[in-house]
Amino acid sequence: MKKIFFTLFIFYGIFSEAQIVRKYSNEFLNIGAGARGLAMGGAVISNQNDVYAPMWNPAGLIGIERDWQGAAMHAEYFESIAKYDYISYAKSLDNNGGVFGISVVRLGVDNILNTTQLIDAEGNIDYDKVTSFSQSDYAALLSYAFRPGGDQRLAVGVNAKLVYRNVGKFASGYGFGFDVGVLYKTDTGWSYGAMLRDATTTVNFWTVNQAELSAVVNGEEFNPAPKDKLEITMPKLNIGMSKNYEINRDLELLPEAGVNIDFAKTAALISTSFASITPYAGAELKFQDMIFVRVGVNRFQTITDIEDLKRKISFQPSAGIGIKYQGLTLDYAITNSGVGGSNFYSNFFSLKLDMGDFRN
Repeated sequence: MKKIFFTLFIFYGIFSEAQIVRKYSNEFLNIGAGARGLAMGGAVISNQNDVYAPMWNPAGLIGIERDWQGAAMHAEYFESIAKYDYISYAKSLDNNGGVFGISVVRLGVDNILNTTQLIDAEGNIDYDKVTSFSQSDYAALLSYAFRPGGDQRLAVGVNAKLVYRNVGKFASGYGFGFDVGVLYKTDTGWSYGAMLRDATTTVNFWTVNQAELSAVVNGEEFNPAPKDKLEITMPKLNIGMSKNYEINRDLELLPEAGVNIDFAKTAALISTSFASITPYAGAELKFQDMIFVRVGVNRFQTITDIEDLKRKISFQPSAGIGIKYQGLTLDYAITNSGVGGSNFYSNFFSLKLDMGDFRN
């Protein structure tokens, strides 16, 4: 049943003859990376300052002040229906004070049933023609962060994104776009962050294999190729603010709150034809810079209950833990899909290596 649901979702999202500007294009790049940020509900726009920063706010790479960092993450998304992987590398550039990073992301769903040829041209059902295929989304991010004019309170970061999406033998698409992020820290300890995803829009060019996709039954064609081969991802804006509080010598608390803004009408709590706004919040409790406990909540939206047709608010809770030893950090996060009463849970594991800490 889960595989069937994902099959319908994939074909609807990619092959529907909708407008070329789509609300949920390249959504796999909005998941984020690193179990720390995912456990905090994405509440890291103003405080993620390591190799995972490109997925949240590329300006945060400026926190890598020496040597290099590497990271990897694996997730069993939606109860292992999808596999989500991330690997990244970032290095401080001593000659100009900037930081360069490269990241690779993959979201894949395997063993999806292909029933496009289930019914032959005369209308007969032939189960032997049912096969399977995989759907995978890939992205490579080249990132750079720097301090304009050497201002130690301000950082700016940019992602250049290359996207490749593949739906079995049916279709493939290539795309490119840019993200822009900024961080600002005040003298009073407050941090403000903002990231404009797909700042210039991200453009995907699709190629569809009509021979594989189409099926003719009793002279009528099903699954015709969409007319539009161009898909445009509109910008999204994430804004957050945070401050670190020292509770005592051993404990520190870092909360963040902010909003995610989609420039389209969605199911968000505040939704207009121009923009939709969703709040988020999260916090991290740190013990001796070694043990971390995290919680978060995001993706607030209004949904209609299919049983009583009443409108209600849904949200996605998350939590996680982390442990750090010298330059090695292991993090874990768990989230719920947020769809009222859903039992779909996702588990995330991530690892970070900081050579700057190892060598000092």
